Amino acid sequence: MTGCGVLSIREVARRVNRDVKAVHGDIHALLNAGLLKKSDDGVLFPYSSIHADFMLQATA
Repeated sequence: MTGCGVLSIREVARRVNRDVKAVHGDIHALLNAGLLKKSDDGVLFPYSSIHADFMLQATA
């Protein structure tokens, strides 16, 4: 989504070849985390890049 401007959820789903309903949930999680911005026409990824530092660990 970097550099693509505002995209509809349907367009994001088409670009990643995933179900619209699944992408809808992902988009809302990213909106809640502050990584995406919402507009009247869709969603926007307003950054040129992000750095994430986290650890994934198996549950016991």
